[in-house]
Amino acid sequence: MNITLEHNKIYCGQLLLVNAGSALKSSNNEELRAIDPRFPDIKLQAPAADALRLILSDIKAGNAIVPVSGYRSAAEQAAIYQKSMTEHGEEFTSRFVALPGRSEHQTGLAADLGLNQDNIDFIRPYFPYKGICGAFRDAAPDFGFVERYPKGKEAVSGIAHEPWHFRYVGYPHSKIMSERRLILEEYIDFIKAYQESNKLYEKGKNSLFEIYYVPAAAEKTTISIPDRCDYRISGNNLDGFIVTVRRNRL
Repeated sequence: MNITLEHNKIYCGQLLLVNAGSALKSSNNEELRAIDPRFPDIKLQAPAADALRLILSDIKAGNAIVPVSGYRSAAEQAAIYQKSMTEHGEEFTSRFVALPGRSEHQTGLAADLGLNQDNIDFIRPYFPYKGICGAFRDAAPDFGFVERYPKGKEAVSGIAHEPWHFRYVGYPHSKIMSERRLILEEYIDFIKAYQESNKLYEKGKNSLFEIYYVPAAAEKTTISIPDRCDYRISGNNLDGFIVTVRRNRL
């Protein structure tokens, strides 16, 4: 079957690249859900919130991990940015706080997490690479999350190492990114090599995934999808769409 999408749909989906060079061009209009009933005001888009809860359940985190930040409106991001500039200065803020309109938190797909302790730093919560936090980090790709700003990728992301910041990109993209050690900037470029005539195939537990990139046309883009298959289409916030088709494996 064929799916026809308006050009502005490149600004919608789970694989949006939002950074200093690629501003968020549409406001979040997806359903938001609380990550944790203890913190009802910290929310993510529904698929991301559900996946995060599954990870915490899978690793039996209990109360050891707490959400520190989730979805932020443009006004909230602006206030956080200005407060950081006042309290910490420009150098610190440019490393750890994105400008309004260029923060992943405005997508509703990014969460900052912290180890539960008496004093939690809102900007830089403690989330080590061992213990329950390490277990979360190891399990995250199986549920669609990746550590967004790992050490060694600062020059690519433009953001300092943030071991507490996790981004929902959906499965199997999270698995591919983790195995190939690609951050989202790199993955967006990587996937462009795979188009409809040359798809990327990824094996899941009970499924085979077909992934390919479709460049956006000037006004409308028609995408061919196999019949009777589950699929997702995400814009990349730049120039096209990433299609994910799931087929059952026999």
